[in-house]
Amino acid sequence: MRTAYKCRAYPDPEQASALNRTFGCARVAWNRTLAWRQARYRAEHASTSYAQASAYLTAMKATEGLSWLNEVSSVPLQQALRHQQAAFGSFFAGRARCPRYKSRTGRQRAEYTRSGFRYRDGQLSLAKISTPLAFAWSWPDVDPASVDPSTVTVSRDPCGRWYVSFAVDVPDPAPLPPTGAVAGVDLGIKDFAVTSDGTKIRNPRSLARRERSLARYQRRLARCQQGSANRAKARAKVARAHRKVRASRADFLHRTSARLVRDREVIVIEDLAVKNMIRNRRLAKAISDCGWGEFRRQLAYKTARDGRRLIVTGRFYPGSKTCSTCGHLLAKLSLSTRAWHCPSCGTRHDRDVNAAKNILAAGLAVSACGADVRHSGSSRMQSAVKQEPWPVRAGIPVFRAGSSQPESHFSPCRAERGQS
Repeated sequence: MRTAYKCRAYPDPEQASALNRTFGCARVAWNRTLAWRQARYRAEHASTSYAQASAYLTAMKATEGLSWLNEVSSVPLQQALRHQQAAFGSFFAGRARCPRYKSRTGRQRAEYTRSGFRYRDGQLSLAKISTPLAFAWSWPDVDPASVDPSTVTVSRDPCGRWYVSFAVDVPDPAPLPPTGAVAGVDLGIKDFAVTSDGTKIRNPRSLARRERSLARYQRRLARCQQGSANRAKARAKVARAHRKVRASRADFLHRTSARLVRDREVIVIEDLAVKNMIRNRRLAKAISDCGWGEFRRQLAYKTARDGRRLIVTGRFYPGSKTCSTCGHLLAKLSLSTRAWHCPSCGTRHDRDVNAAKNILAAGLAVSACGADVRHSGSSRMQSAVKQEPWPVRAGIPVFRAGSSQPESHFSPCRAERGQS
C-alpha cells in the first residue's frame, strides 16, 4: 500500500530562497509548456507526448532569456511535465477538467524523485541545496529513520506555511475485526449525516462559523493598493482564514469517516450529484461547506484499507418519501417537512432517519443480487440501482422497532422479472 507522511517544514532563509526559485521555475515550465501544447493543437490538431514536452523544455533552457531555468534542479521541472501529461490524460478520459495555468499567489509545490533528494537517518537533503531541510515528524509510532520515501514533495501554502510530504510504500494493514453492524447513511445540511439506527451527526458549518472574520479580511484586502506590501500582508491573512476553515472541515471529515468505518462493517451511502446540486444558488454555499464529495472519497479508501465494505446506491431512489415500514410512496414531500406520518400504516417518520433506513435496504437488496455496487471513483459511475429500477411499493424490507437490520431482503433483480 502506498501512503504519505506530510510534515511541517522549517527552511532557513537560504533554503527558502532556493525553494522559491524552484517553485518559480516549475511554474514557468508548466505554463509555457501548456501554452505551447494549446497553440500546437490549434495550429496542427496534434496531441503532445511527454517526450515532446520534455524536448520543448530542453529547448527553453537553451534560450538566452530562460537560461536561469538551469539554476535549479531539473527533477521538479520534469515532474511538472509528467503531472501535466497525466492531467491531460484525465481530461481526455472525462475524469477532470482541462489543465489550467498556475498562479504565483496560489499553492506552490515541487516534487523530487530519488535522483533529486537524499534521505538518510531521518535527514532530508534536496538537490542544489547544501544543508538538510528541517521538518517536524508527527508520528511517534513510526521511526523517521526507517522510512524509505520514493518521492518527496515540498510545498508552500499561500499563507506562508511550508510542508514536506514523503510518499512511502508500506505493508497492507490488518483488517479491522468484524462487528456485524451495518448502517445506511443519509447526508444533509442541517445534520451532516444521519444513520439508519437514528444517530445524528451535527454539521460543524466550518465556513459559516468563520464567515464574518473572513469577509472582514477580504474587505481589507480589497482596499489595499495593487502590488503594495500591505496588500501582500492582507492576502496572507485571507489565506490563513481559509486555511483554518479547510483544516477544520478536514479534521471533522476524517474523524467522522474513521468512526463510521471502525464501528460498521457495511456502510451504504447515496450517490449524490454534488456538482449538479451546487447549481442551486440558495444552497450552493451550504452544500459546498459540507464536503460530501471528500467524505465519500475518504469512506472509499478507508473501507478498502480496513477490510470494510462500501455500497453506493442510485441517486434517484425516493428514500425520503418512501415509508420504510410498509413501502408507501408519498406523492410530494417538501424540504421543510422534517417529519411525517405514513397514511397507509400510520408510522411516524423522521425524514432523515427514514431516508437512511431506505438507503440501507436498497443497498442490501442490490448487494444480494450480486451486482457490483462498490464504486470508489467518480460519482458519474452508474450503480445497479439506477440501471434497474423497481417498484417502490413492493418489497421494501420491513425494519423491526429499534433495529437497523431489515427483517427480510427483497431482490430488485427478481422484481424486474416479475417474480416475488
